Amino acid sequence: MSAGKGAPGQVVAQNRKARHNYFIEETLEAGIMLQGSEVKSLRAGKASIGEAFATERGGEIWLVNAHISPYEASARFNHEPLRPRKLLLRKREIDRLLGAVRRKGVTLVPLALYFNERGIAKLSLGVATGKKKHDKRATDKERDWQRQRGRLLRDKG
Repeated sequence: MSAGKGAPGQVVAQNRKARHNYFIEETLEAGIMLQGSEVKSLRAGKASIGEAFATERGGEIWLVNAHISPYEASARFNHEPLRPRKLLLRKREIDRLLGAVRRKGVTLVPLALYFNERGIAKLSLGVATGKKKHDKRATDKERDWQRQRGRLLRDKG
């Protein structure tokens, strides 16, 4: 049996550039407050978090600039595609994250939007620091070397 886009455990959207542009120090799972048409659109796989980020507003953490396309079958009660969405975290986690952002200057970067085993939409959030240009080059060089090493070992063995 094949799993569709909205199947439990299935990733709906990924931020592929996040690991290239940032050092991810820690990841955590956050719930996300969605409207009904947004959930339907996510199950259809119509979302993008490439330009999204998480920020603090009034002591809460919000996902900003995440694009969830309008659901075509919902004509009257559709949602706004780029509206800010509240992230659901425990108070202790929120306090710890906000303290880190204020003290260390880290960024909260969404890594993936997916449905968990129970079919609930979740967001994988990374606590990250930005990479400099030379860090990105070093990462690319290391990845290329690992790829080349794998080829050499495969060809010899």
